[in-house]
Amino acid sequence: MRAQNQKVADSLLKIYQTNELVNTEKLELLRNLSFNEVNNLELSIHYADELITLSKLEKNNLYLYRGYYQKGTKNRLIGNLNEALNDFFNGGKAAIKAKSINGEGISYMAIADVYSVMGNSNNAEIYYNKSTQLLRKSNDSISLASALLNAGDEYSKNKKFGLALTNFEEAGAIFKKINYSSGTAYTLGNIGMVYAKIGKSELAKSYITKAINILEELKDYYAISDYLLCMSDIYLMQNNWPAALRYAKRSLQLAEQYGLKEQISNSNLKISELYQIAKNPKESLKFYKNHIAYRDSITNLKSVQQMADIRTNYEVSQKQIEVDLLEKDSEIQKLKEKKQQNIIYASAISLLLILIITIGFYRRYKFIKKTNGIIEEEKNRSNQLLLNILPEETALELKRSGKVQAKKFDSVTVLFADFEGFTKYSENLSPEKLVESIDFYFSKFDTIMDKYNLEKIKTVGDAYMCAGGLPFPTKDHAHKIVLAALEIAQFVEASKNVNSENQTRFEIRIGINTGPLVAGVVGIKKFSYDIWGDTVNIASRMESNSEAGKINISDFTYNIIKNDFDCKYRGEIEVKNKGMMKMYFVNDPLNSLKNYTFTNELVLNDPNEF
Repeated sequence: MRAQNQKVADSLLKIYQTNELVNTEKLELLRNLSFNEVNNLELSIHYADELITLSKLEKNNLYLYRGYYQKGTKNRLIGNLNEALNDFFNGGKAAIKAKSINGEGISYMAIADVYSVMGNSNNAEIYYNKSTQLLRKSNDSISLASALLNAGDEYSKNKKFGLALTNFEEAGAIFKKINYSSGTAYTLGNIGMVYAKIGKSELAKSYITKAINILEELKDYYAISDYLLCMSDIYLMQNNWPAALRYAKRSLQLAEQYGLKEQISNSNLKISELYQIAKNPKESLKFYKNHIAYRDSITNLKSVQQMADIRTNYEVSQKQIEVDLLEKDSEIQKLKEKKQQNIIYASAISLLLILIITIGFYRRYKFIKKTNGIIEEEKNRSNQLLLNILPEETALELKRSGKVQAKKFDSVTVLFADFEGFTKYSENLSPEKLVESIDFYFSKFDTIMDKYNLEKIKTVGDAYMCAGGLPFPTKDHAHKIVLAALEIAQFVEASKNVNSENQTRFEIRIGINTGPLVAGVVGIKKFSYDIWGDTVNIASRMESNSEAGKINISDFTYNIIKNDFDCKYRGEIEVKNKGMMKMYFVNDPLNSLKNYTFTNELVLNDPNEF
């Protein structure tokens, strides 16, 4: 196992741009590019995605495992832990198919590392044990030593210091034997951290300082940031507050410089604690807020609905098919003209030859007809895909002019729905089961949107957002949204009584607000129809201030629907950045609305509607 080197990635990029390599040589090139690209982690993930796609096409499970491993490693570095865990599980499956004991063991070690970061020590220790058992059967000394090192770190976090030192010593012996510098540095640093925890401060500082010196030469800043925080703890235990603060700030500076989210979160927390000890609550609160923001960005699982890349790749592939077919049609036309000239010059050919030519033309006619049918079918499919992404009016404008102008609406009703306790449940669910559970609910929500002719805006993780009154203004959008919300709440409640081994059941909060907003398309490649404005923000606040199984509406919406729905006044509630706002729970529609017929009648923007 060699160290990453950006210079290697830069030199390999020239080979990649020539696009001359094929088969295994190209797979190996992509693996090296993804591994060595350290300055641009998003670019590294792009190389890994290309490696995964090409490996699947060539049915090469060994390189499929390597592609998933590289992608998972980079996703972990930038804080996308849920995506990283999914990548490593997929890599482990590919390694099993490739009959690679080494690859399977490395995948389990990576899975354990992610569980460790998530705070799931039980799962982390299970997968570290699986990893070391497999790697002892292989000839990969570095991977075995790395698994022992990481397992020791997990034992240390759980205060199993004896087991931690045993693992570190075995790992250190292996690294020293093969002269592996970075592994030696990690072993020294982690042993120092254990000594710090058991009160041997001077010994701890000696080990950690040696580790930092080696890692600075290797430019491995991820571990340096952790070791600097440990040095901060040591100096704090020695009542040297200025030195403790200096090391903590150095750790934060390094983490921010290289975009290490986990280290940024930990460093902010340590600095907050130091200022709290110094009785400086203002500075302590500032750094604690930064810690919370980065901690949440690491642990949230709002990427489970990210399917835009798959959809875009599909559209591109279909467009390429259309282009290829058009080129074939052009070639056929040229052949037809050439044959017509030959017929003129060969008018004296026998009846048999004329019959053969006639048959040839008939076959070409059938081929052209079939080709045109394929082109039309692919064109219709592309149009349908575009309509799945954007509202029909917006899609037509995009096709007509190549861009979409943002549009202001004077009255739109916005709904936010979010699952209660989703993050807590999701920590104990596999990615596959999590996605299946979310799809169970969102599929039904989409059906309800179609029923009331409402516009689904987007889903973000477990949050569902829709609107009524756009892209075509209507009079009764508020009533439709409230009726849809009631059906959603009823469906979620009824689902709790349906037993399923493959899906998890949740409670849901719903919030609704009505008002003006702006809608349009963002991006130039992966188009996304979205809405902006204070109305959207207030709708989100209505949802966050709602309760499980309840529909919470603002005063704006209430004034529109109050004569048709049974609503319960909640009083004025403090809303972030908005002050006190009146809120209402919606119970049921009144009799006057039960037989109400929605006409979908379009209206002009009316600023007095609410």
